[in-house]
Amino acid sequence: MLKTFDLVLIGVMTATAAVTYTIKHRAELKLEEVRRLEAEIKLEKDTIDLLKADWALQSQPNRLERLVKAYNEELKLQPTESTALVHAKELPMLKSEVPVPDVTEAKASAKGATVASAKGATVASAKGAPDTKGAQATAKAQPIPMPAPRGEAEDADQIETGSVEE
Repeated sequence: MLKTFDLVLIGVMTATAAVTYTIKHRAELKLEEVRRLEAEIKLEKDTIDLLKADWALQSQPNRLERLVKAYNEELKLQPTESTALVHAKELPMLKSEVPVPDVTEAKASAKGATVASAKGATVASAKGAPDTKGAQATAKAQPIPMPAPRGEAEDADQIETGSVEE
């Protein structure tokens, strides 16, 4: 006869076998998914290589020159002039390079504008007509410091030009 301990051991072995089978099945599914993803990646890489080759063919200078000659009447294309080229130092500043305005200076100028507006409003009210629009305009009319363009101010006056030769 089977003892209780033997029945418990048979149950544990059956449960262990079921868990092992489940883990093995999940691992096989994950391996299948990895293989599918690797195939998709290879397909995408092959597509990118094909598109790069197509771009190289489409952008060949001889082909573009033939197209320009064929459609010159419709497109009216003209070569780029060497004076239309810009150097990097002539470009405006990047947003990250813009200097942060001094907060204390801005507050002081705003406070001065408010005091001046208040004096103007007092004089106007003494005459009998309140001047709220003038006070707002005076407060808004404070100059805002603008950042200088990238490069030296002297360099901005002297633009280098040259032709691009192949």
